[in-house]
Amino acid sequence: MKKILLLQTGGTISMHLEKGITELNPDKWSSVLYNEMPELQQIADITVQNVFFEDSSDMNHSHWLELTAIIADSMNQFDGFVILHGTDTMAYTASALSFTLRNLKKPVILTGSQVPMSNIRSDARRNLVNAFELATCELNEVAICFNDHLYRGNRSTKMSINDFDAFTSPNYPALAEIGININISPSANQKSNKPFSSQPFFNDAVNLLKVYPSLNPNNYNHINLSLTKAVIIEAYGIGNIPIKGNFSLLPFVEKCLDHDCHVIVSSQVAYDSVDLNVYESGRILSGLGCLSAGEMTMEATLTKTMHLIALTETSADFDHLFLKNLSGERN
Repeated sequence: MKKILLLQTGGTISMHLEKGITELNPDKWSSVLYNEMPELQQIADITVQNVFFEDSSDMNHSHWLELTAIIADSMNQFDGFVILHGTDTMAYTASALSFTLRNLKKPVILTGSQVPMSNIRSDARRNLVNAFELATCELNEVAICFNDHLYRGNRSTKMSINDFDAFTSPNYPALAEIGININISPSANQKSNKPFSSQPFFNDAVNLLKVYPSLNPNNYNHINLSLTKAVIIEAYGIGNIPIKGNFSLLPFVEKCLDHDCHVIVSSQVAYDSVDLNVYESGRILSGLGCLSAGEMTMEATLTKTMHLIALTETSADFDHLFLKNLSGERN
């Protein structure tokens, strides 16, 4: 029987409903897990480690580094890993771990639930059983298991607040579909010939700018660009921004670049890819030296940027690695 390490980080799946109020309660969660789901021990030999109990809105790169360290240190002791996590930032954590845990030879599966496990109509049980079964399979990457789907972690995004089908993978097929049988897709990562390595590096000197009609560029004059290493512009469509008159963002972009601050162009649209060669504004941005996020999700774009800022020493190295496919995050 395979050995699986379950890492508990909190989230809705860990909450307990009492008198109409849901709260994080590690003691009550553990009793629910062991008393109501003994069948999990039929799937694998499970070791539980309570790492922390957080609402996922409080997650940050310090938590990603802690999870990275635990998994890296336990890599030779277990056949797979399951991480229980809140849904709001699950795709961020999955993306972050895909960059810190390079050339995985074992599955790291994140899951959670939309409804606490203690509720009668909860999706927690199904997601847990599926996650543990997948953690015993021949998968070699960080992935999210939710509602009978398995998605590549750094291709996933949350799309629903109240639906059990909470996640999707806009620009990459599901790694597995779960019915009576588990059908793993050929799109799942093949085992790398390179040795596994842990690269626990993040720098949060990043600003995210969302473009909208009548956005006043003066709103961003307060940003201290001497302390900012990258600005991600969440542009329209294929990578368009305002370039005319008082609402032009080009002076701000040029100011960023003059301060050796990377400018990355992402999209507000989940599907398809940023292409800075199609329209005038994109061509101008590309000519100035801005980078395209391509088909990457915002979660992958942000965490990859934070990771590479900490990992690289030169702008050329950053640009090269950002445009490169490191962990299946871009084509």
